[in-house]
Amino acid sequence: MDINEILESVKEGKISTNNAKKLLSLYSIEKIEGFAKIDINRKNRRGIPEVIFAESKELEEIKKITKKTLEKTNSVIISRIKKKDYPKILTFAKRLKVKIKTGKNSSTILLFKKPIKFHGGKVGIITAGTSDIGVAEESRLMCEAMNCKCIVSYDVGVAGIQRIFPVLKEIIDEEVECIIVAAGMEGALATLVSTLVDIPIIGIPTSVGYGYGEKGIAALASMLQSCSLGLSVVNIDNGIAAGGIAANIANRASKK
Repeated sequence: MDINEILESVKEGKISTNNAKKLLSLYSIEKIEGFAKIDINRKNRRGIPEVIFAESKELEEIKKITKKTLEKTNSVIISRIKKKDYPKILTFAKRLKVKIKTGKNSSTILLFKKPIKFHGGKVGIITAGTSDIGVAEESRLMCEAMNCKCIVSYDVGVAGIQRIFPVLKEIIDEEVECIIVAAGMEGALATLVSTLVDIPIIGIPTSVGYGYGEKGIAALASMLQSCSLGLSVVNIDNGIAAGGIAANIANRASKK
């Protein structure tokens, strides 16, 4: 039972308050062998699923956290999986008999037990180049885990500025509540998009680039210095954060 079902059952007199208290205690902190504490109630409290940052974890730790999380919740995101661990985690997930969503060029995966229904808002996601797709796909998986439908278009940067205009028209026609823009090099696409639409833009500077301002530094500085209002910026390559913010905006807007 989820929290709403528990509360409705108490209201209708189907379960006692003591039983409700026991059930609600499941939506708390779940400890795993002294090395991890999972915030089981986060999805219900904030709408944000559990995200496992895999880059600095051992494979066995990832498996244990994943298994315990899926025992208590419907979905989990595993982000920044090491290349050598990626096929092993996919094999492990299949043994758990859960559904798997992967992202193109992305080391992040979404695992879920029951189908995720897109009853939330809509989010547009675009990238400047093909090298930015992996980070954008991280955002897409996060938005979809939060029940948002994503309208996606990649490789529409300012190097061929004419590409962006039909894409923006399509995205706006879909009535999205916000747009995520992932861009490396000089990061100009986020400012450009922000000047053309009347909805929030979330810029992700990506670590694409070399020389002076390499590894996303120039893109980050450019987005932070943007003179176009309505643009907010997350850290370099932080697709997870952008997805979480965008989905929160979209889901709140869709309720009105």
